[in-house]
Amino acid sequence: MPNNIKILICDDDPVVHESLGLYLDAERYDHSSAYDGNQALEMVSSVDPDLVILDLMMPGKTGTEVCRDIRRFSNVPIIMLTAKGEEIDRVLGLELGADDYIVKPFSPREVIARIKAVLRRLGDNHQDSSSVIRYEGLEINLDNYQVKVRGETVACTPKEVEILHLLASHPGQVMDREQILSKVWGYDYFGDTRTVDTHIKRIRQKIVYEGAPFGLITVYGVGYKFEVSH
Repeated sequence: MPNNIKILICDDDPVVHESLGLYLDAERYDHSSAYDGNQALEMVSSVDPDLVILDLMMPGKTGTEVCRDIRRFSNVPIIMLTAKGEEIDRVLGLELGADDYIVKPFSPREVIARIKAVLRRLGDNHQDSSSVIRYEGLEINLDNYQVKVRGETVACTPKEVEILHLLASHPGQVMDREQILSKVWGYDYFGDTRTVDTHIKRIRQKIVYEGAPFGLITVYGVGYKFEVSH
């Protein structure tokens, strides 16, 4: 792992910055700190971090608001920090484009492990020789996280692009929700798999058009598949 990785820690608790900072230093990661939502947004633009650690509950703007705003201009990986009992906000964060979540209280070692896993998964994605997939009327580009439908770019979150790319890479193959979560989020997910259903619904709304020779098909009781009609 290169030693010039830049991590932005966004949390209003100085103890979190201190404890994570010690472990990030040990891994030779550069790191910066933001203590409220507005500062976090400013620093994502100015620091250009390789990964953001984002607490859900911050003054100024909440973590979900910051995540949503970041996704309007950046695909930087985001790991969200949540407190126990914040199930709805955590799922919303994943739907808005967060790459992972960690429940407080956490071990700094766990955070480091998750950082490495997210960065490794993204590195693997970019080394994929088939990072651009094309069908008639559809192009999915994992290099720049861009989806085009009939030549027009459609706005998709990074997770929507990755799910569509995953399914379109295996046309006709059914994947269950757990497989999709594991392959796209890069870790075993022990929670509500309905976030996959939400993503699929949004992807369908964005890529569908009359006479489209492809589609995301629900296989009831199993999962989803990308199907090409001709």
